[in-house]
Amino acid sequence: MNILILGSGGREHSLAWAVLQNPKCDKLIVAPGNAGIAAIAECATFDINDGGAVVEFVTENAIEFVIIGPEAPLAAGVADALREIGVLTFGPSKAAAQLEASKSFTKDICDASGAPTAGYAHFTDAEKAKAYIRSEGAPIVVKADGLAAGKGVIVAMDEQTALDAIDDMFGGEFGAAGAEVVIEEFMDGEEASWFILCDGENVLPVGTAQDHKRVGDGDTGLNTGGMGAYSPAPVMTDAVIQKAMDEIVKPTVAEMAKRGMPYQGVLYAGFMIKDGQPRLVEYNCRFGDPECQVLMMRLGAQALDLMLATADGTLDTARVNWADDHALTVVMAANGYPGAYKKGTEIRGLDALPEDSSNMVFHAGTAEKDGALVANGGRVLNVTARGATLKEARDRAYAMINGVDWPEGFNRTDIGWRAL
Repeated sequence: MNILILGSGGREHSLAWAVLQNPKCDKLIVAPGNAGIAAIAECATFDINDGGAVVEFVTENAIEFVIIGPEAPLAAGVADALREIGVLTFGPSKAAAQLEASKSFTKDICDASGAPTAGYAHFTDAEKAKAYIRSEGAPIVVKADGLAAGKGVIVAMDEQTALDAIDDMFGGEFGAAGAEVVIEEFMDGEEASWFILCDGENVLPVGTAQDHKRVGDGDTGLNTGGMGAYSPAPVMTDAVIQKAMDEIVKPTVAEMAKRGMPYQGVLYAGFMIKDGQPRLVEYNCRFGDPECQVLMMRLGAQALDLMLATADGTLDTARVNWADDHALTVVMAANGYPGAYKKGTEIRGLDALPEDSSNMVFHAGTAEKDGALVANGGRVLNVTARGATLKEARDRAYAMINGVDWPEGFNRTDIGWRAL
């Protein structure tokens, strides 16, 4: 079949890598893609957030299946436009994508379904939000209500940081995403991610992972879109998984169906786990980035079959075949990230690195310029490896990093530390 993947990051490179291993894939196009994706698939350029433009491209190119990678096209209703013309689509409707696009919507769903989550309040007025922070004290969490590319969350350990976050959000730091804020109680514990496929009715878990959000070793410094991840996450024990399914995921999916917005796609649930009890931190309506990279390394070709079953409503007959293995990815980012950084610096050495089912460098923000590979974003490479143990996967990933010649980049040296 002819398949289109929308997106340009490391997530989409790993999705393309997995899809191409499946014999069902005859032709793969990725829009807009990046330099790494261009080495394995055809790339196309059009506005992936414009449903009309996507439909036009799909029709002209006889595309039979579309995988929507990032959250912005989902929030814009691209999946709805594709389903209207009868094209199999992996990704939730605009209505269902509110689980990521609006923090207050998700809190409302949690209230209605009884899902355990942090106590919260929702504000559209800066002074009222500040008064609430002063009454609650710190630590406290301030979130931009809308989509902010993974950066609209401030975990404030003191009151002033929280008050400054309100000024930043209402002052336009995160654009329209910060026009409303949700302020939550601070939850302590260990954070982990769980990925569940949903076809509107049936649910099928496809793996756990743990992300490293802070920019510096030892989980220090600013929050980022993610500096590395590993799978599986040991904190997600069988008992925790069962509780999360019974108390959070299934009630959410049932509530969404009840509201006439059945959830169809991957539900990425972030949990805070303490004393064996998971509480929902947030939902995302697409695969995490960089968590997708470690999941795809472990799933391989079957990822396409699972996404097709999600899209055509046959998840009740699908099964996940897990190897007893581990995967770990380390993000190489441009110096200065998540603040100001320089684009266009040359990256060398990737040609000499292994590329197989256990070792891959997924490109997140790269481009080709005059025959050279250059950095074209904040998070630039996802150096990813599989192993029989997490330590083996980690050692392989860091051995590959040693072969990357990019003085203008940096990476954390401790990905996987919680488990190791």
